[in-house]
Amino acid sequence: MPINRILVADDEESMRWVLSKALRKKGFSVDLARDGSEALRLLKENPYEMAIIDIKMPGITGLELLDRVRELRQDLLVVIMTAEASMKNAVEAMKRGAYDYITKPFDLDVIDAIIEKVNRAREMTTQVTILKEELKDRYQLEKNIIGNSTVMREVYKTIGKVAPSDITVLVEGESGTGKELVARAIHFNSRRIGKPFVAINCAAIPKDLLESELFGVEKGAFTGAVERKVGKFEQANGGSIFLDEIGDMPLDLQSKILRVLQEKEVTRTGGNQNIPVDVRIIAATNQNLEERVRDKLFREDLFYRLNVVPIHLAPLRERREDIPLLVDYFLKKSCAELDLPLRRCSSETLRLLSKHAWPGNIRELENTIKRAVILCPDPLLTEADFPTLTAPRIVTVTAVEERSLESLVDMKLRECFAHMDRMETGDIYSVVLQQVERPLISFVLEKTRSNQVKAADILGINRNTLRKKIQELGIEVKKE
Repeated sequence: MPINRILVADDEESMRWVLSKALRKKGFSVDLARDGSEALRLLKENPYEMAIIDIKMPGITGLELLDRVRELRQDLLVVIMTAEASMKNAVEAMKRGAYDYITKPFDLDVIDAIIEKVNRAREMTTQVTILKEELKDRYQLEKNIIGNSTVMREVYKTIGKVAPSDITVLVEGESGTGKELVARAIHFNSRRIGKPFVAINCAAIPKDLLESELFGVEKGAFTGAVERKVGKFEQANGGSIFLDEIGDMPLDLQSKILRVLQEKEVTRTGGNQNIPVDVRIIAATNQNLEERVRDKLFREDLFYRLNVVPIHLAPLRERREDIPLLVDYFLKKSCAELDLPLRRCSSETLRLLSKHAWPGNIRELENTIKRAVILCPDPLLTEADFPTLTAPRIVTVTAVEERSLESLVDMKLRECFAHMDRMETGDIYSVVLQQVERPLISFVLEKTRSNQVKAADILGINRNTLRKKIQELGIEVKKE
């Protein structure tokens, strides 16, 4: 990250004034200290990237302060200033860990040159670090995206086609299907490898904070904004940003995302400067964005901007042939992480795992395997080690319920035949479905004490779908 916040420590008021004015004009956040004690206090309280320190100050001298700084912050870059140009001062300053040494009076261009050199060095260091991490992650990624089913092979093909370009991608799928893994695969196989991959969950951050997280904040923009903060888009500059659960983003922020896509620039909260950004956007959602558009909850123009290439991730229940591969992978991973001997599943256990619906998808499967590995002392996992899983139950209709249903259908059929001459369509399906849906949802809500998140998981439907059904069916939700 480039230098943003600088401390200037000098007992001369005129020098503090000149440096602060020049640095603030260039957009830096600057704090001032009139002596070594004040400088030390500020250094302990604030995350400066750079300090410009006079060598001669009352109390703690610049060189003594430099020693204290090295104990506190190895990463802080310190430039020593002095009015006495002596070899002894220069050598001593550099020996104690100063980044550079300048003699008063100096031209302000000297400070500019030092900052530019520092920024280049920091950028190179950051890129090397990012590249190492991403290469490591890329190696892990080949093992993390597991699946050989037809639907997963199609996903791999699409990743291969879209990765080399900067085209915007929308990854769709239920929670726990691995949307972020797909986004990372796109980034790691693109020309942007070596640049940042920044992920943010739009549903996990309160609306009031999401804007500042995405676009950054200028110092003083609001109460508590004591320093400039760089947003996720700036952090991702040159690389990719992954906007997870974008369907939950407020409408006013959606318009700002649209502007980034169109203008390729951002403006920090409380600021008026347009900052250019070169970022590839990969978005993800577990919702039906077309329905959100129809309900006026998602901008249509943003939807079409994001939905250039959609990638749909099937839920685990629709690619059961991948479950044995995933089980094997998670067994090895869990045992390695927990430093335990390798476990394996019996054939009966594997059949049980393969039959389960997995409403939480891959995330649920991983947690279930890890729990069994921790609790089971034996190398062979049996069905008894998965007590939370039961074979899928077929709900049978009793004779009384069957007669009630027959009566309802018979009544509706008589209505249809009686008015066939002027009737366009019947409604038996919707009426019968409603008769089944309403008591089912009511029963599950009652058992979960009106916890809609738990109820949706048990029913195996999206929580937004559940909310919609509650409204459509007029179900009263009791507040506990």
